[in-house]
Parts: sequence; structure tokens; C-alpha cells
Amino acid sequence: MDGTYIIGICGGSGSGKTTIVRQIEEIVPDFVFIPQDNYYKSAKHINNRNITAFNFDHPDAFDTDLLYEQLMELKNGRAVDMPQYDFVHHCRSDNTVRVEPKKVIIYEGIMIYSDRRIRDIVDLKLFVDTPSDVRFIRRMKRDIEERGRTVDSVIKQYLEVVRPGHIEFIEPTKAFADLIIPEGGYNQMALQVLTSFISTTLK
Repeated sequence: MDGTYIIGICGGSGSGKTTIVRQIEEIVPDFVFIPQDNYYKSAKHINNRNITAFNFDHPDAFDTDLLYEQLMELKNGRAVDMPQYDFVHHCRSDNTVRVEPKKVIIYEGIMIYSDRRIRDIVDLKLFVDTPSDVRFIRRMKRDIEERGRTVDSVIKQYLEVVRPGHIEFIEPTKAFADLIIPEGGYNQMALQVLTSFISTTLK
């Protein structure tokens, strides 16, 4: 599709990426939303007792080839069947969602800049930079309320894989960002700059 614009929103788990998406939605109401989380590989053997047996905080946890293929299809004006992920059972759902191409694609996730192929087709790269303690609290709340996790399993996963994965794979990709947004959705000044820039660019 001529003139398709891809906005990447990266940041650690619980950094406030969803809040940024909502801010963009106010000025770009009609866009395609592609969450990297939908492209996790299945790990049906995982439960609260062996939660670190599959490392969700490593680039290899994602089906990046499929993700790149579908982003390119959308960029070229063709619809895709986006996978859905069941975070309670840790596996890809049998259902997919039909996504039609639009002028703006918002691509969001924790490791969206890890693969150079994808990095090269993202037009505006954002990084949401939020303190680790805030991210951990938000993650714990989400995982317990929405994903059936226990407090102990969340802590174990955070200490053994989430924190090391953030340091090794997520934090370094901040260097690829065009704009770093400290404190996520609470940084009103940064959000004003972002929305103004996007409005001007898309016009």
C-alpha cells in the first residue's frame, strides 16, 4: 500500500506501551494494531510450577519469520490472518483474526527491534523507558488478574528470566529508537511532542 507508515512501540513488560497506543489512537483513529505478543511460540508444557522452562523473554520465543511476513503483507496492501495467543494455557489459539491493511500500522512489543529485517521497515521507532520497580508491579498485577498466575511464579519468572532478558535483549534496543519516552504514559510533555510529530508527519 502506497504510503503505509509503521510506528513501533517498544519497552519492557509493564512499561506503559498500551497507554502510548491509546494516545496515538486519539489522533490516528483508524490504524492496524499488531502486538508482538500474538506471535509467541506455543509452550503448552508451561504452568505455575515450571514457568521458567520456556523463556518468554528471549527473541527466539517469537515466530519472527511469520511476524515479518505479515507486516510486509500489510505494508504491501494485503490482508493477513493474525494469530492469537492464549496466555493462560501458553499456546497459540486455533483462531485467527483477519486484519485488513490500513495507512498506519502500530507494531508493539518488548523485543520488536531485535530483528534487523523488521527494524528496517519500521518508520518511527519509540521506546518507552519506565523504572524496573514500576514495571514489575504492573506485571505482577496483570499476570495474577488476567493470566491465572501465582505470586511465587511471577517472582520466580521475573528474577530468573524477565529481568535478565530485559537487560540483555530489550534495554540495548533503546539505541535504535527515534524517540525515548520516559515514564511511559505519565510523561505528558513527551506525549505532546509525539502526537504533534505524528500529526505533522502523516499530513
